[in-house]
Amino acid sequence: MRITQGTFSFLPELSDTQIRAQIEYCLARGWAVGIEYTDDPHPRNTFWDMYGNPMFDLRDPAAIMLEVQACRDTFPQHYIRVTAFDSTHGTESVVLSFIVNRPDAEPGFRLVRTEEPGRTVRYAIESYAVQSRPEGARY
Repeated sequence: MRITQGTFSFLPELSDTQIRAQIEYCLARGWAVGIEYTDDPHPRNTFWDMYGNPMFDLRDPAAIMLEVQACRDTFPQHYIRVTAFDSTHGTESVVLSFIVNRPDAEPGFRLVRTEEPGRTVRYAIESYAVQSRPEGARY
């Protein structure tokens, strides 16, 4: 199963040249770029771990690509995404995010059905990776 989260997630994997072009696009608009990683890509898991601080003052796409590669080297079997922040409205709002690294095997999710009182049926999504191994050892 291929996780589809963020911009470009339904397209084939982006090459480093394409990733750099997207970073250049972000920098041209004055957005700050950050790098995040996780081993739990649940759709509601919006709080991925930061790889370093967001690069608010960095305007060199080559330097950001070096950080992306360093994150890949450190976490080769994690999901890694690049996020762009727009601070023009006084808050840091994510305006673009896309995955730049995936684990070799993506186990996927299962749908869990629970019957509640009053004939209510609730559904939840659970990751196979989260159930099979503890945090830090999932991939």
